[in-house]
Amino acid sequence: MNAFLHNCGHFLARHLHSRHPRYTPAVHVDFDKLCEILRPGDVVLVEGNERISGAIKYLTQSTWSHAALFIGGAMGDTKNGQANLQLIEVNLHEGCIVSPVEKYRGFNLRICRPSSLTDAERMAVVGFMIDKLGLRYDLRNIFDLLRYFMPPLPVPSRWRRRMLAIGSGDPTRAICSTLIAQAFQSINYPILPEVTVNDAENSVQQEIFHIRHHSLFAPRDFDLSPYMEVVKPTLESKFDFHTLVWENPGP
Repeated sequence: MNAFLHNCGHFLARHLHSRHPRYTPAVHVDFDKLCEILRPGDVVLVEGNERISGAIKYLTQSTWSHAALFIGGAMGDTKNGQANLQLIEVNLHEGCIVSPVEKYRGFNLRICRPSSLTDAERMAVVGFMIDKLGLRYDLRNIFDLLRYFMPPLPVPSRWRRRMLAIGSGDPTRAICSTLIAQAFQSINYPILPEVTVNDAENSVQQEIFHIRHHSLFAPRDFDLSPYMEVVKPTLESKFDFHTLVWENPGP
């Protein structure tokens, strides 16, 4: 029975990660410029075109359905004498894997950069993800997977995120953003921590940061985080709108 459920789970997971052939990005992304400004430890958000992407977008009320961590050439692999630009990402049917950045050429992308990290802290985050390579998730609970095939339920938006965490746990942990959240939590870097105010005896209010459970993180949290910078390749290359050539220039 376990083998049957395992095979069914991986079949469903592969189907959820099958791509829609008619995906068209909403904006033009200069992919080569994006690759030039990426730094190890950056989080790359992706507007995915897989079947599971629609469910994640609905449940998180965001255009971003996938997240990956940029590691540069940390794996030491080279191509044509140059280090490959690589990401570490998680998906349901393959687990934690290394992928080339080139995989997402032609997609809507966003770079979210953690602020004030030292080189050692960046490499600690990258090292955490490298240590997780090959991690596979238990997909025998096919009911956890079937929820992603169901039509969107008319539930209040404040409850939708919690629906990601319903079930046995492993299919939820296989959502890309949860492992990345753990990587940053390993160096106590905040993404969207829960904050309470403590009234100290000296009447000075002190904010206390609490670590949010990693299963509740979604790709858009890196975009919303007040501690991560949104880096736009065009602006980083000293964009000047005066140099644009318009087909029908205005007055």
